[in-house]
Amino acid sequence: MKGKIVREKFEGRELLIYLPQTYETDSKKYPVVYVHDLGDVFDPAKSEALYELERMFADGSLLEVILVGVESKNRMDEYTPWFAKALSTPYNYGDFGGKGGEYLSFLANKLKPYMDASYRTAADPEHTAVIGKSLGGLISMYAAYLYPGVFGKIGSISGSYWFEGFVDYMRTHAMDHGKMKIYMDVGSLEGVGKQTVQKDMVPLTGQAHAILRQKGFSEERLTLVTEEGAVHEHSYFCRRFPSALRWLFDAV
Repeated sequence: MKGKIVREKFEGRELLIYLPQTYETDSKKYPVVYVHDLGDVFDPAKSEALYELERMFADGSLLEVILVGVESKNRMDEYTPWFAKALSTPYNYGDFGGKGGEYLSFLANKLKPYMDASYRTAADPEHTAVIGKSLGGLISMYAAYLYPGVFGKIGSISGSYWFEGFVDYMRTHAMDHGKMKIYMDVGSLEGVGKQTVQKDMVPLTGQAHAILRQKGFSEERLTLVTEEGAVHEHSYFCRRFPSALRWLFDAV
């Protein structure tokens, strides 16, 4: 790894911060990507994605960015927009707490100002992304509705659009999207074998994408990638993470 990993604590949460190689020698400001689940899609201990990102930085196919992995207190609570009963599965994961609004307020109103004051960040929305996978992809899309003036780039990797009421929320609520860019993806085999609403992962993701197109997003500002043969597993999320950032930060 050519860049630097910094571990910090902020308001009781662990942060996993990646600074690109030139950060120590260049005076420029860098785009920032806030990543849920403590950045487990780029953490070198859990993924090869960071090495792919550094190859992209080196060949000029992606702007250098600061990555900020943010710890969750309880992802079933913080990555859901409102309360919902647990899914009926063989595994009892419990109810969904619906504290996503509080979590996003923390990101937008506390963590981002801290990062902007502590590091050389390009603080405007066009250079600020939030991205996650599964429920993290869901809460990233919720951020697009709640904080369009903060997060101008949204990454939803295998977003959980099966969550009760969320597609209807997208359909009925306005979004001040301006110059926002949204990346969505899903594996073609996600939901296969599920007995709950999760079985509809692929078509519900398609519905969410169609709603955004109807709200005025062009193909240049919204994409949906389907990875053939991919299931809902961490290795696939990590594999798509670099290309998600490349699309989000590509010049328009």
